[in-house]
Amino acid sequence: MIIDKDTVERIAELARLEFSSADKEAMIQDMNRMLAFVDKLNELDTTGVEPLIFMTDEENVFREDEAHLDITQKQALHNAPKKDLYYFRVPKVIKQ
Repeated sequence: MIIDKDTVERIAELARLEFSSADKEAMIQDMNRMLAFVDKLNELDTTGVEPLIFMTDEENVFREDEAHLDITQKQALHNAPKKDLYYFRVPKVIKQ
């Protein structure tokens, strides 16, 4: 595949980018070099190589989601600058 001016213009349109004429020419050259580099990978013999699907053999490295109470409501309200009997009091932020 060869990248030409029309292809760069279409990619720029899809990506909502604007290039000057000099930038388009530089982009054509850069993209053609990238494609040539990737095309070099086709020369490698990959017979017998398993496809890599996951980077590790770990399946689920997340901890279990267990609810536990670390602090009581009274302790949480203890250092609040403004509080009600059961709630934090904060300034009103919604204008009517």
